[in-house]
Amino acid sequence: MNDWRIYRGAGLPHDGIRHLPPPPPWRDFAASGPDTGADTDPSAARRLGVLRRLVENHHPRPDEVEAVNAALYLRRPLLVTGNPGTGKSTLAHAVAHELGLGRVLRWPIVSRSALRDGLYRYDAIARLQDVQLERAGGTEHGERPSIGSYVRLGPLGTALLPADRPRVLLVDELDKGDLDLPNDLLNALEEGEFTLPELERIADREPEVEVLTDDGGRAVISGGRVRCTTFPLIVLTSNGERDFPAALLRRCIQLDLEPPGEEQLTAMVRAHLGEEAVSEGDELIQRFLDREPGEVIAADQLLNALFLTQHTPRAERVTRDRLADMLMQPLDRPR
Repeated sequence: MNDWRIYRGAGLPHDGIRHLPPPPPWRDFAASGPDTGADTDPSAARRLGVLRRLVENHHPRPDEVEAVNAALYLRRPLLVTGNPGTGKSTLAHAVAHELGLGRVLRWPIVSRSALRDGLYRYDAIARLQDVQLERAGGTEHGERPSIGSYVRLGPLGTALLPADRPRVLLVDELDKGDLDLPNDLLNALEEGEFTLPELERIADREPEVEVLTDDGGRAVISGGRVRCTTFPLIVLTSNGERDFPAALLRRCIQLDLEPPGEEQLTAMVRAHLGEEAVSEGDELIQRFLDREPGEVIAADQLLNALFLTQHTPRAERVTRDRLADMLMQPLDRPR
């Protein structure tokens, strides 16, 4: 096939989709690695498949290493700020991988995120529906499921469970959340505990309740209260779109990530696309490094450009250059 395009805009049906090459490693939703299992969701499996190679080639700067160690020693959250694509999320995975702390718990923040989402969810509607179905079927005197079947701990709630070793929790893009969320987090971050009122109310009848956890496991909650024994490594990330209250800042170790330098960028490309991409994509890598001061281009934009130009060898040079221009547009440039 001389034409690299799958979709040609001709309007006539054809079987060109069978020529579609395998996806980039970071977009391979069917990938699974040796660490995937029943307790790993597909999204985590896909990320770990790439990140395992990435973190082993990760070269953090000295200030990054020092900030992580400060957070570990002081049992304080790590607040990581920086432009998109600077490796904020990768840092959390790198620490978990190197220290053998298991799968990273991830809480992606959106505009509607509330503290309760991170701690736990109680599905009262599902419980009511089950009771109504029992009554309708004439089995209301049978053994009913425990209330724990309707309680699921969130990422933060799971991270605060008692454990011998700290879990790693990634609270991704905290600056995308509601203005009150940073303040709402203060007590949980300071005290390392929270209560589940639905379980507290029945603690005299059911002192211990088994509930679901965010990573698909189960945990026993005593007295309706979760209290950590080892404070987790909590990595809060922010793209710097707004400021945080001083009350949160004083409780965190702060780290501002600079865009990746040549060594980090080369390691990233090598981890994702192999040694050949480093040599063949030298021009694009240098273009990324030589961008204007203050110009925001994410590292994953470079990876996209390298992958696509690698897979269009039959296209004319002007076409490959145009594709690279399209994929590496500065994120801070007005459209």
